[in-house]
Amino acid sequence: MNFFKQWGYFMMAGARAHASWEIEISRTILGDRRRLAILGLLTIPIILGGFAFADQIASSLPSVIGDKTAYSPAFYSNGIFIASILIGICAGLITGCIGAGGGFVIAPALMSAGIKGILAVGTDLFHIFAKAIMGSVIHKKLGNISVPLALIFLIGAMVGATTGGVINRWLYEINPVLSDAFITTIYVIMLGGLGIYALMDFLNARKSGDSGGAHGGKSEGADLGGLPRKLQAIKIPPMITFDEGIIPGGRQISCVFLILSGALVGLAAAIMGVGGGFLTFPIFVYVLGVSSLTTVGTDIFQIIFTAGYAGISQYAIYGFIFYTLAMGMLLGSLLGIQIGALVTKVVPGITIRGFYAMSVLAGFVNRFFALPKKLADLEFITLSKDTASILDKIGIYAFFIVIGIFAVWVIGTFLLNIKKLKGEVA
Repeated sequence: MNFFKQWGYFMMAGARAHASWEIEISRTILGDRRRLAILGLLTIPIILGGFAFADQIASSLPSVIGDKTAYSPAFYSNGIFIASILIGICAGLITGCIGAGGGFVIAPALMSAGIKGILAVGTDLFHIFAKAIMGSVIHKKLGNISVPLALIFLIGAMVGATTGGVINRWLYEINPVLSDAFITTIYVIMLGGLGIYALMDFLNARKSGDSGGAHGGKSEGADLGGLPRKLQAIKIPPMITFDEGIIPGGRQISCVFLILSGALVGLAAAIMGVGGGFLTFPIFVYVLGVSSLTTVGTDIFQIIFTAGYAGISQYAIYGFIFYTLAMGMLLGSLLGIQIGALVTKVVPGITIRGFYAMSVLAGFVNRFFALPKKLADLEFITLSKDTASILDKIGIYAFFIVIGIFAVWVIGTFLLNIKKLKGEVA
């Protein structure tokens, strides 16, 4: 149980850091008229072109990638595009309201909506990359970026992203169901650990009377722990110096550990369809011993390159990205994040913690109940089609009901407190 607690805390710290980044770049996009104009110009042709030529585009794609005869619906439709906006809104509400990454629900939600796993991963990566480019705030963080640290880390991230992309495509070429089962298994493990920790955190907070929000908790990376001390004591050249502006003389870490850390982050990013920020923060702070200030700047830097490289080189050029879905999720998440962030001003933090635990566990249940059907299709287990279908539907309904209730509650709270929120902003 202690292992799961540490693993959950590890992921929660990363989820919070990644959410802070998403909130910041969303405010940057919405606060700049030029960026909004560019977003509008990018959206119009995609929507109009999709509506006008959806069937023609679908019919021209290879059957294994995007045709209507593919394993599951991969072609553009009005319903799928609207679903992508709603998914983006829900993910944004979680991120903005809870202050912990809502991106974990995107791939499970897309897969539940009928998108093949590899397409959900590629599309999510492109969505993150597009958001990072449009809302780039690197110029604000230049003083906190250790360029040598970032460059060496990105070497490993590129290798890991390439490996993850190759694995996903290789499994998909063998059998699309095998690819979906693999991605689903990874999400079951990741969301299971995070969900259990989030639930324990909520129950402990309610028992102790701690009503702090999801942003609360002890300061991340204030002290150098035992593991970072041991790793920094291993002098395998070349050594990379960082945090010179925070600690006299700075600290040093072998490039070997940086490359290995980057490879892990890149691998997770390419397999799960995430930017890797949820792993970069805890690895830098709790494993490598990098200060929180340097970590935040470097994390923003690596997300753009890791998500961009993985999305383009491993998925886009192979046809595994739905640009219309990516734009829909981008539009939805920008709106959801702003509403969610405002609601935190009028909702007790303990309530927010509870909803986050339920949201993550809903994603876990969704993928957990989807897995038996995929394993049965692969003949790894024996299960009747009716039983497998029932389990799959339980996961889908449970997921969308929980996320839907959360979304309605947040938006309802926002609408009921508009006057109060306007007063606070003023």
